[in-house]
Amino acid sequence: MSENLLICDLTQSWSPSAGGGISTYLKEKQKFFQDRTEHRLLQIVPGPQDRITVNGRTIFAEVSAPQVWGSPNYRWINRNNAVFELLREYRPNIIESLCPWVLPWIAIRHRLRYPETALVAGYRTDFPNAHIYRVMKDLSGHYPATFFKNVGYFYAWMTYHRFDRVYTLNQEAQRMLAGIGYRNTGVLGLGVNIDQFSPDHRDPGFRAELGLPHSEGPLLIYAGRLDNEKRAYVLTEMFKQLPRDLGAQMVLMGDGKLRASLMEEARGLPIAFPGYETDRRELARALASSDIYVSGMADETFGISVLEAQASGLPVVGVASGAMPERVPEGAGLLGPIDDAVAMARNVTRIWREDYGAARVRSLALAASQNRWPQTFEQLINVEYRAALKARDRRLDGPLSRRFQQAPDIS
Repeated sequence: MSENLLICDLTQSWSPSAGGGISTYLKEKQKFFQDRTEHRLLQIVPGPQDRITVNGRTIFAEVSAPQVWGSPNYRWINRNNAVFELLREYRPNIIESLCPWVLPWIAIRHRLRYPETALVAGYRTDFPNAHIYRVMKDLSGHYPATFFKNVGYFYAWMTYHRFDRVYTLNQEAQRMLAGIGYRNTGVLGLGVNIDQFSPDHRDPGFRAELGLPHSEGPLLIYAGRLDNEKRAYVLTEMFKQLPRDLGAQMVLMGDGKLRASLMEEARGLPIAFPGYETDRRELARALASSDIYVSGMADETFGISVLEAQASGLPVVGVASGAMPERVPEGAGLLGPIDDAVAMARNVTRIWREDYGAARVRSLALAASQNRWPQTFEQLINVEYRAALKARDRRLDGPLSRRFQQAPDIS
């Protein structure tokens, strides 16, 4: 290919210390573009100050942004002009929008001035359901929450119809987009590093390090934000429902608005709250040293943490909603109703006492058989970006992506 592309990632959901799905995706993408492609990568994210870091073909642009209340690891870009200036300066060939609020419309407005720009959106959160309905239902009841959820889906329709390509992370989200009339979509599988996340990192001293007493029972683990969206409150309630003779212990690795209240609620119970682990190697050790991964999240769009747990040999006990049924097929764990702590406790007990060894084998096989980061980015470049450029050419009625079409696949 005589001319390489400049790809721009645009997101609010970045944290240098947190390991959320988008942050992990951006870090892995940097490695892939440096090692496996000749394209350039521009990533625009919130940061403590305006700063541009260039590393080979990767340009990392931080826009000074205030911290998000209740989530000190994250920031929120509120200086739209700074983002516009970066886009005008670098003029990316493709902009990939990774969150639903504000920034997609900056990309849309940028394209009005530079129509040769192709727009790709990652529909990574079913935000009308997760951010609107789930919150408003607790405040005002089902019917008002449903009304505003539908307003959210109308906003999604208005936003994503302006993009050349939208990818989702699971088939349920793809069907939802089809239901609001958007069909130029793909399903992108995210990845896991099975060298980093592996049962080989198990540490027999991990429980003692957390201050937990010796026990022959299972060590349950959750790694992620401790907030309402993740339904972390279900986990402490579930733990109280476990039979005492199970000898279970639990570690909740994360930070968030609910951490203090959950610690108070768990006083006297064998539950550890070590905080958020910024070192991925230490997270891998924690997962490998545990026995069952638990999650009450009802709106999971992919579940990188679930995949990392499976690669570490952990069966999963979660909720039969969102992407979890795709991530946790029969034999790899058990899923139950939303917000049902009693059912979750029964599933934990059943996994541990009935066929735990087989569930570990199934989880490891799932992680080993699919979802590598190279597969993710090969599909992103050779399928999703290619489809966006073709849609852009149809929109412009010109052969502007011919140089990309002539590039060899990297798969």
